[in-house]
Amino acid sequence: MAPKPDPKPKFQEGERVLCFHGPLLYEAKCVKVAVKDKQVRYFIHYSGWNKNWDEWVSESRVLKHMEANLQKQRELQKANQEQCAKGKVRGAVSGKKTPGLQPKNLEKPKKTKPKPSNSGEGTSSGQAPQPPRKKRSRLDSPVEPEVFLPYTEDQVKIPEELKRCLVDDWDWVTKQNHLYHLPAQRSVDSILEEFEKGTLWGGSPDHMQYVVHEVAAGIREYFNSTLNTQLLYRFERPQYEAMVKGHHEEPMSCVYGAPHLLRLFVRIEAMVTSSPKDERSLALLLSYLQHFVKYLARNSTSLFRACDYHVASAEYLQKLH
Repeated sequence: MAPKPDPKPKFQEGERVLCFHGPLLYEAKCVKVAVKDKQVRYFIHYSGWNKNWDEWVSESRVLKHMEANLQKQRELQKANQEQCAKGKVRGAVSGKKTPGLQPKNLEKPKKTKPKPSNSGEGTSSGQAPQPPRKKRSRLDSPVEPEVFLPYTEDQVKIPEELKRCLVDDWDWVTKQNHLYHLPAQRSVDSILEEFEKGTLWGGSPDHMQYVVHEVAAGIREYFNSTLNTQLLYRFERPQYEAMVKGHHEEPMSCVYGAPHLLRLFVRIEAMVTSSPKDERSLALLLSYLQHFVKYLARNSTSLFRACDYHVASAEYLQKLH
């Protein structure tokens, strides 16, 4: 029996198409076509998006650019907005805050034994923060974290260059008694703003700009909510208390910088996946987080610098005893 011929692609290189990304349809361009193992795949560029979002997709995710499918695109977007208004997570974002990135949505995870560390620094159980029953002060007793090193293989993968940054950060703080200079020259807020500007530009559709803006806002929300309890080494606590007193009218995302933001991404997937979401929404949200991690990696030489650390003073060391 003669082998079956390769399937014929429905779309051609350079063709304008519509492509599913999560629950929504986006205008796109078919850049390349490939047939492998009897499967047709297309390399897609989303119109108005940075090329870093380009990806290979299966044929089932691509639709012809025609009025009937454009109407379907509008209907999906309208349905997604209605679900957002009801507070139900059907897309990447909902309401004024990113649903998958809000600490109030987190469920209490099962208790697990912390991984042993040779550093002697940190004693966290690694649990996500719980919704408080009463308002807490920023200076409430925190849960000390584990060492912020990427031990596990997760969907939000930490690139090798960022793993080295995490190790260097751990060594400077816990072994060499260094502190990251605060307020940071490039704060978490400024990094997120630069990410937004670098991902989108003036011609981007409004809903795309909204998605990226809300994902960045969600990361900022998570950072400010978890810094005190999840993202500090014990050695850094007096510095944190001084920053809170000196910048009490500002969120800590205006004060802290890239190393502490990167620590968040060691554990953010566990935080995000513990909140109830359908699989497609979760996959889309994780893909946005992964793109932000890639952004940090591309800018690692300017964001993670040894010169931004300084040796703690003798006066500071006395506060630890």
